[in-house]
Amino acid sequence: RSHTTWAVLRKFGYNEDLKMSKEFLFPQIKVPNGCTSELNYKGQQFFSAIFERFDKDQDGALSPFEQDNLFSICPAPPWGSDISHIVPTNAQGWITHQGFLCFWTLTTLHDLPTTLEYLAYLGYPISDQENQLSAITVTRDKNIDLAKKQSTRNVYECHVLGAVGTGKSMLCRSHIGQCLEEVEDSELQGVTQCTVNLIQVYGQEKYLVLRDIDLTHVNPNLHPMEVACDVACLVYDGTDPKSFEYVARVFIKYYKQNKIPVMVVCTKADRNQVKQNYEIQPSIFCETHQLSPPHAFTAAKEARKELFTKLATMAAFPRFHAAWLLFYKHTSHLRELSMLSGDSIVWKAGIGLALATALGLIVVKLLKPDKR
Repeated sequence: RSHTTWAVLRKFGYNEDLKMSKEFLFPQIKVPNGCTSELNYKGQQFFSAIFERFDKDQDGALSPFEQDNLFSICPAPPWGSDISHIVPTNAQGWITHQGFLCFWTLTTLHDLPTTLEYLAYLGYPISDQENQLSAITVTRDKNIDLAKKQSTRNVYECHVLGAVGTGKSMLCRSHIGQCLEEVEDSELQGVTQCTVNLIQVYGQEKYLVLRDIDLTHVNPNLHPMEVACDVACLVYDGTDPKSFEYVARVFIKYYKQNKIPVMVVCTKADRNQVKQNYEIQPSIFCETHQLSPPHAFTAAKEARKELFTKLATMAAFPRFHAAWLLFYKHTSHLRELSMLSGDSIVWKAGIGLALATALGLIVVKLLKPDKR
């Protein structure tokens, strides 16, 4: 009988100390350089079902009591009190269903062993034929995405770079639906912001991770890990004349010859703008380097998803300007992206995309029943 008991315990991952074995909690997986790890459909469905099972009042958020019950069989909750600074939460600061999936998406990207560990503790189906790895997808090399100008990934990382005080941190918090009036200054000072949320890109759900990176000098020496990302967001303060020089020099030093898509963002756009103390002004700089025009952003109002949709689209279609066509209403913007000269194939693709979209809208209107 004792042999039978131990056989059952070992089958469920326990060792001689009656603790989960490392082999059970952390199955071996290799993520090559240039690739990333993501939750696939099975992983998303499992975490979604877990959330719904413990959301007893079905209000779409986990109360402290519900959260304690969910992680009662785990060593500790996987997040701390700062969870409301990272993913979507409700007015009480409780993690929502979307925020729950966002958290595990972020954890799988940056800390895969933790995801594998909690999958085991929370009861992911594990047998001789299957383990937690069936919930994980390792993406193809990013260089292939850049060559094809289209990404198969579902999770994109955006680095938000700019001088201290430009509003980068608040921009990141806007990504999870928070506005300036809701955030205390103390929450933004001395804390590196990293937020994640779900974004629609041409009808497909993608996760966009924003990481705040301070530029403490005009000519900073950035670590390769600070440069490498799926899309770069270069932020300057429109009310500070010294602000733009930081991002201009970073672009020229690290991104001008790089294939990473770049967007320039002007924060505090609701205030009086000043001339920048740089050899050329931001709009001319963007036109010169074939970047999209500076995006005017303000955190004083409710967060607008337009900026984040742009960033996610640029990450999903790196270097494929035709996919960005619907962002721009004026032909001057297209010239800045070199779409009215040179590469006629890209221009024709953009025209085709715009025409197809317009045709789709017309068909929808024709098929829509008359309410009269």
